[in-house]
Amino acid sequence: MTNNVLAHEQATLAMPLPRLHEGRFSSCACITDDALYASTGIRIAFTQRTGGTSSAPFDSLNLGGHVGDDPACVKRNREVLFEALGAEGVFCIQPNQVHGDTLVLCDEESDLDACAGLAAEGADGVVVSRADTAALLCFADCVPVILAAPTGAFAVVHAGWRGVVSRIAEKALKALCAAENVDTSSVNVYIGAHIRSCHFEVGEDVASLFAEQFGEQVVNDRRFVDMAFALSSGLVSCGVDARRIADAGICTVCDGGARYYSYRATGGRCGRHAAVAFRASKNERRACPCL
Repeated sequence: MTNNVLAHEQATLAMPLPRLHEGRFSSCACITDDALYASTGIRIAFTQRTGGTSSAPFDSLNLGGHVGDDPACVKRNREVLFEALGAEGVFCIQPNQVHGDTLVLCDEESDLDACAGLAAEGADGVVVSRADTAALLCFADCVPVILAAPTGAFAVVHAGWRGVVSRIAEKALKALCAAENVDTSSVNVYIGAHIRSCHFEVGEDVASLFAEQFGEQVVNDRRFVDMAFALSSGLVSCGVDARRIADAGICTVCDGGARYYSYRATGGRCGRHAAVAFRASKNERRACPCL
């Protein structure tokens, strides 16, 4: 057995199965996985809407700069979040999301400003293979997905229905595994709050498209699509261990605005929560700040 294979097997065994739980980081409430942070240094967070500075209808931790909120509030909200997560000074890549399947890859050799520039041109996924670099993507019904490798690399993906159909999560998985030379079965997958099949009614053409790609069981009552099922089944077909998929199980519409924003429920005027991930370098790693 080569040293590389042995190191991979040890890392895979050391990475715990994913487990999502709610926690509070200072004023910010997030869903996270503390065991992942302890074993790999990857901090993931699916943010909630509390703890920020924005006024209604963006109240309060709006992280989207394209929704009509005061830019100064959005800037401060991002600062509050990163301070709470212990990520002050971490370079953040935040794409201009375009409901496509373009990925930005950021490794140790990448120029960070160039990566940020590519993301600003339009992307819906970021793959990061270096410490002290974060990816933050915004949501208000679409599916937030975070992939974490045992090496400490990760990907953050925005999957609306077009992204699900174009297999953006599977493309991010393959890019992450290729960059890190790890097997897909060793990757943890985290799915955050999004519009669920109880409310995600689509046209017959879209429903048919999902059924053709993911099977009839992905569509309920002819026109209600289960995007989490589609994503999970697609990832499992690529070799992800089903035990390594953790789904928050929260519907943004059913939530009623208490913790999450919903574009559909508010007619489009609302803030954005986020999926964010970063890996602190070993000398910067700190005790878990989650209270």
